[in-house]
Amino acid sequence: MKPLLILAAILALAACKDEDAAPPAPSLMTDEALGHYCQMFIADHPGPKAQVHLDGYQEPVWFSQVSDAIAYLHDPEKVAPISVIYVSDMAAADDWALPGASNWIAADDALFVIESRRLGGMGVPEAIPFGTKTAAEDFIATEGGRIVGWNDVPEAYVRPQFGAPAEEDPMTAPGETPHHHGAGEDVK
Repeated sequence: MKPLLILAAILALAACKDEDAAPPAPSLMTDEALGHYCQMFIADHPGPKAQVHLDGYQEPVWFSQVSDAIAYLHDPEKVAPISVIYVSDMAAADDWALPGASNWIAADDALFVIESRRLGGMGVPEAIPFGTKTAAEDFIATEGGRIVGWNDVPEAYVRPQFGAPAEEDPMTAPGETPHHHGAGEDVK
């Protein structure tokens, strides 16, 4: 009977150890890393990047810009729970074009500048991560914006189309009247 109790105790402790295991360390960004949404080499795009580590997966999911990783949080397509998210620490970046291959910071520990004049690597609004408040404030002094935490970046900021009324035609320019071609109408 005692051997069974000892075995049960060992198994219980092993299960606790797995639950308390530290998240994986950030991966080194290589020239072969592909952005999840665009399937393009992320190193070919300027600005900060993100890597999302999923439970049970060895390799991270890469994003060409941080805003894409934030949008991913709200997508139903995730195949597993998220273990940890790392973002480029732009306070340690060489410059905007070369955000660095190894200067990662946990997203929960970063400060983000949103609503700045600087667009992300895919040409859309970006949530720009910094490891220090001083670096974020210095960036704001030249590029504008405001500082927020990871959980305070609005989903509408990274996916503005979700804020548009459903009846709006996404192919119609702002202020233009939508025109729908009907049956029998001559389309040129």
